[in-house]
Amino acid sequence: NFSLFFFLFVLFCVCRYPLGMSGGQILDEDISASSQWSESTAARYGRLDFEEGDGAWCPEITVEPDNLKEFLQIDLRSLHFITLVGTQGRHAGGIGNEFAQMYKIKYSRDGSRWISWKNRQGKQVIEGNRNAYDIVLKDLDPPIIARFVRFMPVTDHSMNVCMRVELYGCEWLDGLVSYNAPAGEQMNSPSYPIYLNDSVYDGAVIYSMTEGLGQLTDGVCGLDDFTHSHVWPGYDYVGWNNESFPSGYVEIMFEFDRTRNFTTMKVHCNNMFSQHVKAFRQVVCYFRSDLDWEASPLSFSPVVDEKNPSARFVTVNLANHMASAIKCHFYFADAWMLFSEITFQSDTAMYNTTLAPPKTGPPNIQPDDPTHKVDDSNTRILIGCLVAIIFILVAIIVIILWRQVWQKMLEKASRRMLDDELTASLSIQSETFTYNHNPNQSGTTSEQESNSTYERIFPLGPDYQEPSRLICKLPEFAQSSEDPVQDGVPHYAEADIVNLQGVTGSNTYAIPAVTMDLLSGKDVAVEEFPRKLLTFKEKLGEGQFGEVHLCEAEGMQEFMNKEFLFDIAEDLPVLVAVKMLRSDANKNARNDFLKEIKIMSRLKDPNIIRLLAVCIYSDPLCMITEYMENGDLNQFLSRHEPEGQLAQLSNAPTVSFNNLCYMATQIASGMKYLSSLNFVHRDLATRNCLVGKKYTIKIADFGMSRNLYSGDYYRIQGRAVLPIRWMSWESILLGKFTTASDMWAFGVTLWEILNYCKEQPYSQLTDEQVIENTGEFFRDQKRQIYLPQPVLCPDSLYKVMLCCWRRNTKERPSFQEIHQALLEIQP
Repeated sequence: NFSLFFFLFVLFCVCRYPLGMSGGQILDEDISASSQWSESTAARYGRLDFEEGDGAWCPEITVEPDNLKEFLQIDLRSLHFITLVGTQGRHAGGIGNEFAQMYKIKYSRDGSRWISWKNRQGKQVIEGNRNAYDIVLKDLDPPIIARFVRFMPVTDHSMNVCMRVELYGCEWLDGLVSYNAPAGEQMNSPSYPIYLNDSVYDGAVIYSMTEGLGQLTDGVCGLDDFTHSHVWPGYDYVGWNNESFPSGYVEIMFEFDRTRNFTTMKVHCNNMFSQHVKAFRQVVCYFRSDLDWEASPLSFSPVVDEKNPSARFVTVNLANHMASAIKCHFYFADAWMLFSEITFQSDTAMYNTTLAPPKTGPPNIQPDDPTHKVDDSNTRILIGCLVAIIFILVAIIVIILWRQVWQKMLEKASRRMLDDELTASLSIQSETFTYNHNPNQSGTTSEQESNSTYERIFPLGPDYQEPSRLICKLPEFAQSSEDPVQDGVPHYAEADIVNLQGVTGSNTYAIPAVTMDLLSGKDVAVEEFPRKLLTFKEKLGEGQFGEVHLCEAEGMQEFMNKEFLFDIAEDLPVLVAVKMLRSDANKNARNDFLKEIKIMSRLKDPNIIRLLAVCIYSDPLCMITEYMENGDLNQFLSRHEPEGQLAQLSNAPTVSFNNLCYMATQIASGMKYLSSLNFVHRDLATRNCLVGKKYTIKIADFGMSRNLYSGDYYRIQGRAVLPIRWMSWESILLGKFTTASDMWAFGVTLWEILNYCKEQPYSQLTDEQVIENTGEFFRDQKRQIYLPQPVLCPDSLYKVMLCCWRRNTKERPSFQEIHQALLEIQP
């Protein structure tokens, strides 16, 4: 059992090696294409992770949605078992920005008949790249057996695409090029039908299957209970009923690439006799070496097992017959016969179709069954593989130990760094920062742009992970001094994040995938609102995919559910914010817009802006949210003064300290609600809080899209736009955004409130100095600069702020704790 399991493990590892596009083993003459833009973008430049020529293969013309004529083709010179593919766009040292967002794969074993790959659910389109430099790897499930492979870019609108690719797998030493068999049948059970057809067969399927390969060679062994599967009941098996075969047997013919000397055939059979399923009682095999079939067939009868219902491999000794084709008659032992894998061993084909990892674990093989022993001829290879694995494990252990020692050395060295040695990396990936990724977002530029170059501080703390290419590496670790900056969403430590692209290139919240699945699986709980009842008042902001307008909505009260009450008479218009998606927005932006509507419709908290209604029956798509009559908190407080003689002399409106605390408590309450859902806001500030009557506060997300606040966002060398003065040190240096980083921003927001928004945080520091100060937080040598205590801020409130700015994220309070503390402090 262990030997076979280890054998399968080794084969799986072997079958995920790159086949030579990036390594150069595939020659230039074996790479071709349908067309090319120029000689410098010819097919030979379509190698993964290479930058020769103009950096990739690019077709001659723009790829259209209905045009699948463009392709990049690779000839592997022999049959290969391909389990994985990788793609990349054209980066060309930052000059190129062309990539394939989607693609299809076609393959051929002989160069004449081309087959479209599809996954086990029947989908052909593969998700590709989202920028020009990241490598995206996709498992081929099921894997393919082919000599020729074509990558065909797919688009949902007219666009220029370029590709670099790699194939991963191993040589197909079985030599099997097709099997012909009767089509699998349907078993009717009392609960549901069980489909036992070969759903991934790539040949012709009418009444029988001809000239193809499928589930019998996909490397997936079925479970003991065939009614269970990761797709549908019976999926992993091909099965036949004896009533359909008067002769009492099923004929399967196997065609090979050339004449071979066969030693064994292994058939994985189901033996669930309680369902009238048993392994075959006899097999008779005929051999064809040239044009004629041999007169004397080979017959084999396994021991019938009526005690153990486990699925098993049955090994048939083929007695070194020479053949280019084998025709086998499998005789029924019961009403049904089910196979999931058939493999062959021949003189040059030790490896078999279990090269891909079985999804159900290793086959259930009984130790006392001699038919399941691994061939003696494989022993030396198995020993060699075992030795190789041991060496690899030893090397991994040595590397781990070396890294730990090196990490400690770096940590000691970093503590001795002087001021002038520190420059912080800001190669954060996203073109827009606030909530989402949009590589094409123009954004609002900072008034303080910097041309300086920053190196990264290497993250030494064991609690933090290094995002892939998130920040530039130290010189001693760098592969290139011109490492590209990624346009991906920054790393999240707490959960897998679902990224939605809003109309301004941002979105309201960063949402864990599980939470979004739970929330967005329901119908939209808001009604369609008549556009004609919206009156434009002011444009609040804009971005690449749309705009945010301030509008008045007439009759909104009639469209709202009873749980939402307006403090406005029914005959008066309601002030609302309208997010409007441009009608020419791409498909992804439209889908994300609808997802955002579903999420927003479920957010119900008195301190979070609510979604009121939608306009989605026609373009442009709109979502209508609350807007408070006093505008945002930053502008509101900047127009007011603290109570006292100065306010009386200037006759300025005032806000009491009690009301300041009341507003801060509401913000903490709203964030407590978001954090309970594991939502991360990522741009909490007074500009993103709206003020209503009686100092009511609701958290929103309009700040980044407004030119009024462009000075609050720092533009990184023409790329990311970041609110660095509100960001935690780990967000700036490590790209980590969690509820703890929101807590840091809350401390800054509280500081703004108690300063009546008269001053920008760290106003005495330049943007570069703010960035360098985050390095001091990182090193924690007591040299970091904190925001000073506001004049009207009591010590108890300033202690709350300092708790929010603790270096260790685990030591920062939760929003529930902060909310309770503010309730106790509030007079």
